Amino acid sequence: MSSPLNIAIDGPAGAGKSTVAKKLADKLGAEYTYIDTGALYRAIAYQAIKFNTDLYNEEAVYEIAKSTKLAFDSNNNVLINGEEKSEEIRTPEVSNNVSQVATYPKIRNHILILLRKLAMDGGVVMDGRDIGSFVIPTADVKIFLTADIDQRAKRRASELQQKNFDVDIKVLKQEILLRDQKDSEREQAPLIQAPDAILLDTTNLSINEVVEEINDVCEKVLRSRHVKE
Repeated sequence: MSSPLNIAIDGPAGAGKSTVAKKLADKLGAEYTYIDTGALYRAIAYQAIKFNTDLYNEEAVYEIAKSTKLAFDSNNNVLINGEEKSEEIRTPEVSNNVSQVATYPKIRNHILILLRKLAMDGGVVMDGRDIGSFVIPTADVKIFLTADIDQRAKRRASELQQKNFDVDIKVLKQEILLRDQKDSEREQAPLIQAPDAILLDTTNLSINEVVEEINDVCEKVLRSRHVKE
């Protein structure tokens, strides 16, 4: 029997990666686990901010990372030293600083080791910015999600408003564009579409429509495997 697929879903902020990846993993069944890679970087940024660490000092941030135990619970929520911190890692303050933390090679290598261990046996749906191009370049299915900036800002604003944060859509749009720039220009594993990834523009698609399109791709890959076997 074939091992389950490894599925990489990449794209910029607000493209719908996390929501799509979660729903896809649920649709694919018990053999599949959703891994929110961005939550790990957010967790380190959260810890660094919590302890008033200089976020522009790679060594200082790395010391925080080494002293922080990261894991996922049964609901795939990130645990920081055994405590569930899903809401705390998604504040605007963390969002505006996580790209800086993610530029550091030592931080990326630290998290890379954990992610590759999780993917060893297959059956993971990972979302991020460099999953298909760097973290698991041998992924069976690679998807790169995108959407226009207005739609991405609108989605992010909706998420924040649901958590009772005040939102200025113009400021938010600029923050997203700045994060895009940082993610795309970082030296190690930048935000980039892998050559063999399928590009999917989600601007005018519902979450369920995106999930169905990716699920169709997964089914084709699985059918191809069965034919070869």
